[in-house]
Amino acid sequence: MENSSCEALKLDNQLCFAIYSTSLTLNKLYKPLLQQLGLTYPQYLIMLVLWEQDDITLSQLSKRLGQDMGALSPVIKRLEAQGLITRQRSEADDRKIHLRLTEEGQALQQQAEAVPSHILCASGLSVEQALTLKQQLDELRQTLQEVGVQPLDAKT
Repeated sequence: MENSSCEALKLDNQLCFAIYSTSLTLNKLYKPLLQQLGLTYPQYLIMLVLWEQDDITLSQLSKRLGQDMGALSPVIKRLEAQGLITRQRSEADDRKIHLRLTEEGQALQQQAEAVPSHILCASGLSVEQALTLKQQLDELRQTLQEVGVQPLDAKT
């Protein structure tokens, strides 16, 4: 059987693969920087949110990161075990879990301030280029969220 040369199905022509492989490469760059802080990438994302706004609920964090609460729970438990955050059920509504930074968690922010500049430098992008790319990716994510999954048309 002869291989099809359909350009649309070539891996190197896939937007999804360009984004995916770039994400993997970025995560590799973050790893040694975050290891110095004692954090994994998912933990770093949670800490970024808490450094922006301390004392939020688990559901607010889930919404902010676009992740399932169940997927966040083990990461949050590890951050709590490290002494960086506390979890506390709301007295008004025991279904809500409040997340708060500890003093150690607050102090870690100062050490983490160098991470974004290291990543920007490694990217070779100017600040303006990085902001433009981020805006384009934000717009793409928003568009894809609005469209959702459409079934393949078997007729085409």
